[in-house]
Amino acid sequence: MAGHSKWANIKHRKGAQDAKRNKLFTKLGREITVAAKESGIDPDMNPRLRLAIQNAKGANMPKDTIERAIKKVAGGEDITYEELTYEGYSPGGIAIYVECSTDNTRRTVQQVKSYFAKLGGSLAKNGSLEFLFDRKGVFVVNKTEELDVEELELELIDAGAEDFEVEEEFVTIFSQMEDFGAVNKKLEELGVEVSSANLQRIPHATKEVDDETLETVMKLIDRLEDDDDVQNVFHDLEITDAQAEKL
Repeated sequence: MAGHSKWANIKHRKGAQDAKRNKLFTKLGREITVAAKESGIDPDMNPRLRLAIQNAKGANMPKDTIERAIKKVAGGEDITYEELTYEGYSPGGIAIYVECSTDNTRRTVQQVKSYFAKLGGSLAKNGSLEFLFDRKGVFVVNKTEELDVEELELELIDAGAEDFEVEEEFVTIFSQMEDFGAVNKKLEELGVEVSSANLQRIPHATKEVDDETLETVMKLIDRLEDDDDVQNVFHDLEITDAQAEKL
């Protein structure tokens, strides 16, 4: 999973520094609102909402912005978001899986189609890419001086964690989808600050492309991620060390 976490962490560092912060807050706020409407506004009784708030805090989303997203539901606003997925291929045969949350399905499908079409990609039939990905729990923890990584690994293995990737700034922890809740609960019990925790689609295998194709693929991924209706973008692109340096 090295290629996956390398790209995830590049995005994590980049997202904390650039102008995409507001768009990130929009997506996190929408997830909070959807979670609150689905199962109630009390995070103690709503695991999805509790996780959404945790991720928002990990991204340094202001407290009043988080509260405002919940109040949309508490105040009785008529908010309806539909969760959709789209699957397709970019140039170079890179598989791309797109998860959306939208209040206008026609707008969203038109936008997603246009991104693929303008950058030489194509949409595929829903379900056709499922076999290329596994659903995994992915947790990103800031690596601090106080964090005993070996002790953390031992504690989390007992809770269901199956893989760890330790880098300079982050520790990325993977679990089976069904063990996601147990690992997240264990991190809470240990008092470990989690930057993000969510279910992701991890590719069984990854593909490399040349630099020219990479530029086009990255444009497509960026345009999808910049869309307010798009919550997550997963892919099987492998970025080499040399390409990562350029990025």
